[in-house]
Order: sequence, then structure tokens, then C-alpha cells
Amino acid sequence: MRVRALPRKARLAHDRAVALFLGMSLSRTLTIYLPDGIIDQAREGRHNFFNRVMAAVRGQGWLVELRPDALRERLLAAASPGYGLCLMEDPPVGQGLVCRHTYVGAFWHIERSAKRWEWPVAKATFRPDEIDPVTARAFAAHWRRRLFKHAAEAPRREGFVFVPLQGMLLDHRSFQSMSPVEMLEVTLEQIPHAPILATLHPKETYSPAEMQALEGLVAQHPRLRVATGGAVEALAACDLVVTQNSAAAFNGYFFGKPAVLFAEIDFHHIAASVSRLGVVAAFRAAREAAPEYDRYLWWFLAGQSIAAGSPTAEAQILAAMRRGGWPI
Repeated sequence: MRVRALPRKARLAHDRAVALFLGMSLSRTLTIYLPDGIIDQAREGRHNFFNRVMAAVRGQGWLVELRPDALRERLLAAASPGYGLCLMEDPPVGQGLVCRHTYVGAFWHIERSAKRWEWPVAKATFRPDEIDPVTARAFAAHWRRRLFKHAAEAPRREGFVFVPLQGMLLDHRSFQSMSPVEMLEVTLEQIPHAPILATLHPKETYSPAEMQALEGLVAQHPRLRVATGGAVEALAACDLVVTQNSAAAFNGYFFGKPAVLFAEIDFHHIAASVSRLGVVAAFRAAREAAPEYDRYLWWFLAGQSIAAGSPTAEAQILAAMRRGGWPI
């Protein structure tokens, strides 16, 4: 049977309708860029947070694509319509957002920037009097047991300072008050008698120059010890945590340990910040501090993050995307 061709005007109208449909479909597509390993978990439905993200956007009629977080994909994304979500890295598209794990448990953030210190929570004001102490105590106790088992049940203070190091020990980066090695030197000056335990990050690779700098400090100060690992044991026994912005300082809040921070970060509210107070005042503030740890943990995690294990996780995810400017 011979199929009659559409008249020219009808054909143009059809083409415009198809183009409009395709444009709307592409503009309502979320592409999630994930590294190896995690992308496999997401494809197989084994990653709870991304399960909830995909369920949330599909529930709004959007399409979802999973792509590897590779240079080629990022270059293609820059010229594509739609919306992109990246893990820990700034998104490759103007309409993109970034998601990051919020240190512990199933808590997450979806934000416009990968820099935690630029997030709204970092700029928010913590008001402990507005938080129910019973709720906060139960919340903190639950996560304390779940995360650290018996280690955090009876924290003690054995007289030493814990300094969890991260990477790039000789570099003074823009969000830091000084380099990590300089931070160690200042800590030795500000705490002239107590033992100091500095730990290397197990996932970092340190250069010979970095290790030489640490060895030089150990030779000058026998009370300084450098080790790898053992963060939980150190948090259970130390008097104070000093760091740039290591998550170990946040974990220290579960142990009731004060912190001095030498870099910008989102969990600074109950810590003594060198950039805000200066060196001397920050160490003095940490010695005198009596923070509301349990209330802070509830506020920071339950109040400011996405709880991927919550029945309302999809609603929280959509609210974060809308705050990021997405019309979803």
C-alpha cells in the first residue's frame, strides 16, 4: 500500500512537535555522573542514596541516566541540555549540582558547590536552645553506638592532643590558615608540654619532602609521635583534636572532644576556628569550650542533611534540588 506523504505544512507542524517533545524530554533528564564501582552499585540498585535520588526524580516524571565520571562525559555534558549531578566534584554543566556524603551514616547533601565551607549549613547559625535535649540525646546515643560500638561509651582524657593530618602537608591552600606542617609547629608552640599524636591519612601518598619535614619535627620534639590509623582509639583517649578540616574532628563530637580547626569547613560552629579567632584565641577557646555536642549533632545531621534512610528521603532530595534552582 502506498503511503501518502504529508502536506508540507503538516510535515513542518509534525517536525516542530517532535522537536518540542524531544527538547522537553532532554530538559527533564537527570544525568548522574559516578566513578567506577559506585556506578555499578547504582545500576544494580545497591546504593541506597542513589536509589532514593532516582526514585525522587522519576516520581516527578523525569528521566534518569547514569554516566561514568570521565573527561569525555564531562565534555559532552557541557554541550547538552538537562541537569547533571556529580559525586564530590563540581558539576560539568551550568544546571548541575553536587552530592556529598555528610561524614557518617546515611546522611547526604545536594548543593551547588563541592566546597563544604560554601554550603548553606556552613553559613547557618546553630541555636542549641531551639533543639529538644531529649531528642538530641537519643539521636546522638543511637549514632554513637552504631558508628563506634563500645569505643565512645566511656571516652576519657589521657592528656595528649590528636592531630589527624590529611594531604599536601607542605602547601598552604586558599581555604587554610597555614600549611599542615606549619599547623603542627604552631600546635607544638601552643601546647608546650603535652604529648601530640599526629596521624597520616591512610589513603594519602606522602612525598619524601613531606616525610622529611615530619621527621625533622619529631627529632626536634620527642613528645611528637607520627603514626598511621588508629583514629577511633585516639578520639576515645585524647584531650583535644587539632586539624585543618579532617572529618575526624567531626567524629570527635561523638566523643565529646573539642576541636581547633585551621581550615574552612561546614562543621565549624562548635569548634575553635583559627581563621575566625586567631591562633592564640582559638587554642584558649578550645580549652574553655563546653559545647552542646548532642544538640549540635542532631542539628547538623538530622536538621541540615538529607537522611537517605528516612521515609521522607525523596521529599528531602527534591527540596534540595529546588533550593539548587532545579524546576522539579
